Amino acid sequence: MTQEPGQTKLIFWIARYGDFDGDILDIRENTEIPFYQRIKDYLLAQIHAGHWREGDVITSELTLARQFGVSRMTVNRAVRELTSEGILNRIQGSGTYVAQQKYQATLVAIKSIADEVRARGHVHSSQVRLLEQVKAQDPHTAQFDVPAGHALFHSIIVHFDNNVPIQVEDRWVNSKVAPDYMSQDFSVSTPNEYLMVAAPLQGVSFSIEAVEAPAEIAAMLKIPAKEPCLVLHRKTLSQDQVASTAVMWYPGSRYQFAGNL
Repeated sequence: MTQEPGQTKLIFWIARYGDFDGDILDIRENTEIPFYQRIKDYLLAQIHAGHWREGDVITSELTLARQFGVSRMTVNRAVRELTSEGILNRIQGSGTYVAQQKYQATLVAIKSIADEVRARGHVHSSQVRLLEQVKAQDPHTAQFDVPAGHALFHSIIVHFDNNVPIQVEDRWVNSKVAPDYMSQDFSVSTPNEYLMVAAPLQGVSFSIEAVEAPAEIAAMLKIPAKEPCLVLHRKTLSQDQVASTAVMWYPGSRYQFAGNL
């Protein structure tokens, strides 16, 4: 039977340290793992199992020290490291809370949003809001270097991570390099997955900016109007011509871009 990510973390905790009954936890038997790391594992297991959710205050450091039978300094290291990793959020004079998760998108590799979601062990789904064929006119004639009237495909798709909207993808596609775009079922696949096969990537350019969400984007992302969004503008090349242009809106409160060179 397939385990959910939270269940896997909790099973990992129990297998390593034994079940938690609310009393003092004996974590001293396995000396190969530092005490602070075992506390980090426990805190992560509690979060992933759903015992603490985003915005919940976690058990105090003093109480955790008593439960684990370790010094408060040891607990403090575990909490500080989880805070620096963006898992927890410490507020002076208030307590330590489970931070709002920020999903990551890589800027180095051109990946499908579905692959990124699945890599986190989550479920990707999508909702097609618009799929149409239009005749090119300014500014798209210049962007695609095509004459007026050239057929372009236009789609607007909302992508979800565990039913939470994380991206609005507004894409224009050159019909010459991806003629079957309109016949794809983008509720079960993504434009990126189709284009990577139909129009193998030759080059890409992109830019990122922070923009207040207009009302229609905010509604699709289920965020307050004018909440800041990270907006990725991307143009891909294939067969020595522009294959697609896309504007992708991400809620700034729960997304970040990352990459390595």
